[in-house]
Amino acid sequence: MSPTPLSVLDLSPVPTGGGVADALRHTIDLARRAEQVGYHRYWLAEHHLARGVASSAPAVLIGQVAAATGHIRVGSAAVQLGHRTALSVVEEFGTLAALYPGRVDLGLGRSGQRRDLTAPEPPAESPAPAPYRVVDGLLIPPPFSFAKLLASPRFALHNALLHPPGAESPDFPRQVADILALLRGDYTDATGLDAHAVPGEGAELTVWLLGSSGGESAHLAGALGLPFAANYHVAPAAVLDAVRAYRAAFRPSAWLAEPYVVVSADVVVAPDDDAARRLAAPYGLWVRSIRSGDGAIPYPTPEEAAAQPWTEEDRLMVADRVDTQFFGAPEVVAERLRTLRDATGADELLITTITHDHRDRVASYELLAKEWAQGG
Repeated sequence: MSPTPLSVLDLSPVPTGGGVADALRHTIDLARRAEQVGYHRYWLAEHHLARGVASSAPAVLIGQVAAATGHIRVGSAAVQLGHRTALSVVEEFGTLAALYPGRVDLGLGRSGQRRDLTAPEPPAESPAPAPYRVVDGLLIPPPFSFAKLLASPRFALHNALLHPPGAESPDFPRQVADILALLRGDYTDATGLDAHAVPGEGAELTVWLLGSSGGESAHLAGALGLPFAANYHVAPAAVLDAVRAYRAAFRPSAWLAEPYVVVSADVVVAPDDDAARRLAAPYGLWVRSIRSGDGAIPYPTPEEAAAQPWTEEDRLMVADRVDTQFFGAPEVVAERLRTLRDATGADELLITTITHDHRDRVASYELLAKEWAQGG
């Protein structure tokens, strides 16, 4: 039996002491190495206004990755539809698909939509934290509340910069429907007037929906018969709900006869557990920078992370992400990934790895691929 496919999710991280140009070159290098050792696809995330992440223009970067490789699938994880039009997305990815037919994945997400930035009133008494659960061997932490982050002044600034003045976020299901219609070539407006995307119409690409809960994205992906990506590394508390909702809603389509799920995991692999633990140590500090509203900082060294003071509030802010990061020797991480696969029923696993040193990141992916090929 062939191993479950492994794929790569890359944010083009910028380390402390490094720059954007280095981060982008490292992405190209990692994509080549990932293809050589057998990873199935290479996806680029979309993030904005973050000092520590260089993947703000994924379509541009996807083209560079595709040009530097020969056969690995390349795509987005995910295009933030909240501040995009359906036509702009179809034209961009139609161009990529025309240049690299049969290799392009168009991953779509709800991120980027305008949100209510009013902080909710705190409860009179803080509720007791929800307990951790273990389901079929998989750790499921309590959910993290983003209310404070969404109400932060910096989040409001990001919203203002991402959206034209007075613009309204489009309805997500309507926007997905428009993208699919433009790709098929049967788009019409309310009056029956047609429109045709060039490039884009008839493009040879695969549309995915990505989701962090069992909500709208999971249901829509299932109802449309599209493949679905669930985020264990971003929202581990909701991963089982997400895949369950997707499968419950699934209807066969021209794209898929049966549900297809990829599940993400944050991973650091090294020759032994102690080395991996050291390389993974900055992760909590990096997550703290995101969840505190400052945006992702340049990725710290283990020494820089160890020197940072921590409060109990800080620890609780990142606990769900830190506790569900998979780090260790190759066989240790492979076993945890098999647990994730079996608990979620994943058809494919999406691996995201960040270390301060690019060489350690490449080695992590290579060590995992070698171990996985022997028993994944």
